[in-house]
Order: sequence, then C-alpha cells, then structure tokens
Amino acid sequence: MSEIRLSRPTPAIAVVTIDRPARRNALNLQAWRDLAQTFREIAATPEIRVAILTGAGGHFCAGADISEFSRVRADSASGAAYEREVAACYDAIRSLPQPSVAAIAGSCAGGGCAVALCCDFRVLHRGARFGIPAAKLGTIYTIVECGLLLSIVGLANAKRVLYGGDLLDAAAAREMGFADALVDDDVVASAIAFASPMAANAPLAIAGIKRILHDLAAGRAEHSRDEIEALIRQALDSEDYREGAAAFLEKRPPIFTGR
Repeated sequence: MSEIRLSRPTPAIAVVTIDRPARRNALNLQAWRDLAQTFREIAATPEIRVAILTGAGGHFCAGADISEFSRVRADSASGAAYEREVAACYDAIRSLPQPSVAAIAGSCAGGGCAVALCCDFRVLHRGARFGIPAAKLGTIYTIVECGLLLSIVGLANAKRVLYGGDLLDAAAAREMGFADALVDDDVVASAIAFASPMAANAPLAIAGIKRILHDLAAGRAEHSRDEIEALIRQALDSEDYREGAAAFLEKRPPIFTGR
C-alpha cells in the first residue's frame, strides 16, 4: 500500500499527503517514487487546478529515511541510483503545470525542505521549524537542492541554513522568504485558501507563465523560446482566452475550462 495519499476535497483541489507519521514522514525509496508518480498523475488531470503537498501526523517531512540507507545507498553505485529517483521526484513536482503549495506544520528538514522548495509556494504554521542538517551529517546537499534553496532565500541565507544545519523557526522562514505565509489555523485549509484565487484563473495561462518564469530563473528562456511561443499561441487560440475577454466586457467572473 502506498504511503502517499491523494485526496480531492473539491474537483479542482488535490491534496497530496506523505503518510509515514512514525518516521515524521521521512521518505524511503518507494515513497520518493510514489510521490513522483502522484504528481505526474496530477499533471495529467486538467480538472485539478491546484496541488497541496503536506504531511500526516503534525509534521511535513523529515527528509530522506536514513534507516534504509545501508540497503539502498550502501555504495556509490546504489547511491547514484537513489539520487536519480530523488531528482525525478523533484522534477515531477517542479514541472507540474498547476500551481503547487507546500502546507507545512511541525518539522520540515533536509530533503523535506527540498520537496517544499519544489512547490511554487510554502504556507507554514507558526509552530513549524525548517532546516537542512547536511553539514551535521557530513553530507553535501546536491547541486539541484542547493539551487532550489538559493533561488528562494538568496546566497547569504542559503549559507546560513546550510552552514549552521540547525532547525529554524517559522519567523526566520518568513524573514528569509522561505515562507510565503504564516498561519495559526489548520495549515492545509489555509494553503487551500491561499491558492483558491489561482484555481479560479485560466489553467493554460498559468501553465505558460509558470514555464516562462522557471526558464527565466534557470537562464534557459532563450533556449526554449520556440516552446514558450507555442504555449503563448495555444493560450491565444483557446476557448479560455475568448471566455476571459467576454467576461471582462460583461463584468462577470470568468468560467475557465482549460481548453
């Protein structure tokens, strides 16, 4: 049975829950694979407009499940294979065409921080704590993971997080830019409320904008110019474009279908 649960509180909202509370939702190899597959399934479901990622039992994710490393990361070869699965999971979350929000309570550490950084936004409960203890474990955060952190918190803060290796509080997360919102109430409900305005907008437009922003941030926008221009043309030829213009002129909320 998969320890990654997908629920649909409404047709437009998908909630993905890492359900390994006994391990503070630390991800074992199968969970990394299942999490990637779940996000691929969401990407292929146009009725879903927003994805929320969270953890069960009061914690977000404590990172990778170190207890299995003697079996699945015993040497450099198996370690490289493991890292490919982790990278595939990051890619599945980051390449999701829909907006994504990490709903974070309790601990968000190590690879859990990277998973959260793969999402477009992070909503933290005020009692949450985050950090990356790689330096305390004698390991090095990968290029992809360091790049994710750097892109969100900047160089000085990335050094603070990585060199220190300590868990920081939600106020520090907000100060650094890791947290987009701090909340006192149920973090999943708060994340859904945070994302609801996005869910009402045109899916093709959001997917295209997300692709452009990611490519600009990665310095590859010129390389992917033809693909980006195709997305722009697709949006202009869509029913949603005509609906958006009509709704504006008629002074009513648009009803977008993703077509």
